[in-house]
Amino acid sequence: MPFRPKIAADYRTMLWTMVFTPGFVAAQYARPEWIPYLSWLSIYFAVACGVIAHNHNHRPTFGKKWENGFFSNWISIFYGYPVFAWVPTHNLNHHKYVNTPGDATITWRFTNSHNAFVAFTYFFVSAYYQATPIKQYISKAKETNPSLYARIIRQYLFCFGGQAVTLVIALALHGFKTGLYVWFFAMGLPAMISLWTLMLFNYDQHVHTDPWSEHDHSRSFVGKLTNFLVFNNGYHTAHHEKPSAHWSTLAEENAKIAPFINPVLQQKSLFWYWFKQYVLALFIPSLGSKQLGRGPWNPPDGKKASLETADVDAEDAGTNAERYRVPA
Repeated sequence: MPFRPKIAADYRTMLWTMVFTPGFVAAQYARPEWIPYLSWLSIYFAVACGVIAHNHNHRPTFGKKWENGFFSNWISIFYGYPVFAWVPTHNLNHHKYVNTPGDATITWRFTNSHNAFVAFTYFFVSAYYQATPIKQYISKAKETNPSLYARIIRQYLFCFGGQAVTLVIALALHGFKTGLYVWFFAMGLPAMISLWTLMLFNYDQHVHTDPWSEHDHSRSFVGKLTNFLVFNNGYHTAHHEKPSAHWSTLAEENAKIAPFINPVLQQKSLFWYWFKQYVLALFIPSLGSKQLGRGPWNPPDGKKASLETADVDAEDAGTNAERYRVPA
């Protein structure tokens, strides 16, 4: 039977990505008057596709290579970017440096202040600097691994070609004005918000944490509802400490290390945290987060911190990364 996940929990992954996500898009294409009610759901499912892309790059969902390749292409259409980009920016860079010098996604590049403006604009800063490892990865794959390079090109064509096809379908069904409206709220806007939201998640999971600490390097959001909606992405400390663990086991992994983590880094509710940090802290500053430990710009060895993004290793780009795992 094709598309049988290796782990039973991923039947929900399949339900989210192969039924609900395209189903709500199809409903909006069929009935544009439903868009004000359903676009919000498409936004959520686009975010979920991005989280699932992250999980899939750490632990491939299916047993066969062609199934994983098709699935990567499929979810990229809704998530808004080729899934391979997780490898150089996340698997090979962020997991190695974890908000310290060399990490393309550092939260403190221009300021360590933590407020709504910095959080909102983090997407633009992070996206700009993540372009470097992506370009290096593509270049080195082209030089050393033609099959990997071909897969990258296919993902670009599938992702942006898929978005273009859905736009053409919307225009053909509803004409220019209504068609553009349908595509934007059912496909375009959800993808844009997905990319922005996933970077916001990364920002909040690392800003003001102590990357030099054994367990205080990440902020987790441990509420059950949040983690149900985002496939346990809230258990970020456990994920960094055991990146090969399947997403369905992260609550258990978090429970093992929770006693050793500063309690302020085990937040119950993501939404309350956002409200407290970005609204209430404007009036009651003590409610905002504070930098823990030495700070990511202050290495224990006393060396000067550099803001340069670390290069993607040629061996990783040519061999290790093809396994979609964090290299040992």
